[in-house]
Amino acid sequence: MAVVETAKRFLASFDRPARILVAVSGGSDSKGLLLALNEAIEATKPTQFSLAACTVDHALRSESAEEARGVAAFCESLGVPHMIARWDGPKPRTGIQAAAREVRYALLADAAQRFEASSIVTGHTFDDQRETILMRTQRGEGPGAAGMADATLYDRRIWVLRPFLTVDRTAIRTFLTDRKVGWFDDPSNVNTGFERVRARAHLAFSPETGAGAWDARSRARSSVAAAALLERHVRVHSALVAEVSPSTAGQCRDIDWRRALLALTTVIGGRAHLPAAETVERLVAFLEQETPGRLTAGRVVFDRRSTGLYLYREARGIEDLILQAGQTGVWDGRFLVRNDGEGPLSLTVEGGRGPQHERLIAAGLPPGVAGRASLSAPRIVSRDVKNVASATIEPRIGLYDTFLPGFDRIMADRIAGLFGRERYLPPPVHDLLTEMER
Repeated sequence: MAVVETAKRFLASFDRPARILVAVSGGSDSKGLLLALNEAIEATKPTQFSLAACTVDHALRSESAEEARGVAAFCESLGVPHMIARWDGPKPRTGIQAAAREVRYALLADAAQRFEASSIVTGHTFDDQRETILMRTQRGEGPGAAGMADATLYDRRIWVLRPFLTVDRTAIRTFLTDRKVGWFDDPSNVNTGFERVRARAHLAFSPETGAGAWDARSRARSSVAAAALLERHVRVHSALVAEVSPSTAGQCRDIDWRRALLALTTVIGGRAHLPAAETVERLVAFLEQETPGRLTAGRVVFDRRSTGLYLYREARGIEDLILQAGQTGVWDGRFLVRNDGEGPLSLTVEGGRGPQHERLIAAGLPPGVAGRASLSAPRIVSRDVKNVASATIEPRIGLYDTFLPGFDRIMADRIAGLFGRERYLPPPVHDLLTEMER
């Protein structure tokens, strides 16, 4: 059957034996994935792969606990170790689906560590892919907007794999029905207050809308090209200033260069998402003028001079971060900070004319650029006169540090290198970029 054959091909893509954690909600997609993987392993590689499963109980409905116990019983019948991870505590009144997604992946990553699994798999289908593409199109996302990747690195520590992105839900449900396996239907799937539900209804009414406009291979090629442009034209100083060579003038309409520049903008600005389409158009109009001047967009100053284009964080809206001894936090979205001292400390702005300013001057940056950029540089201040402040500060790449789509890995690695960071963890499976690197 196509569902099981897809699972077999997925297992064949691994470069070594592995334990896989399956995220199982009790719905048809995830139960079908678990069952198909279990059959595929038994039929082809029983000594090379093993499964574990985790059900995240978001505790948003009274029935969720009972449904999770039902999944546990199903996993036990297959001989698959299973655990329930519950989202305890207060829930936000708005943005509940986004918050639930963040919690879900964090709990799944913890479960994977507990089971010593090398990856997490989820039951996202071709139907989910079509919905995602439609939603991102309707939002008017800027260049590089795409569907879901079949592999995504979460939190810089574990890969989330989606082997069923080419399989439609009807095939999975037929597979389950043939095996006489039932499933739960989450009532939130018909709540039109959620964007995905509205997209699903639109696609049901307009079935000609599909995923044909999304080509993962083209996105991967674009990421490779963008990485090469970054290597050729960009230097980053002290994780504060991106210096772009003047030879890039006039290239802002090139889609690969725009993606590279917008990724830099996002990191310099401490954001997790690329700028909105209207911001992109305003920036492109500024860059096309090719005359000296400054523009602020996405919390980033674009300072164009005869020597090149300089990007640095605008010096406003930067809040202090207070950390107790041993605590870790994120300052301004740009730096991950760990308090290594014995007393509390705060992260604030340098304010100019400090060590960071001197480093930027020594790097050969124009004094005006160095002065403005250092206004938003981090400074450690002890909050306890009895203890000397000590902290580890690492540049944070908000665009990729939580969720890195596999087809952007080459570009993400190049950006990480520019900011003095190690490369990201490679995926455990052969992907598009693996083919391109050969």
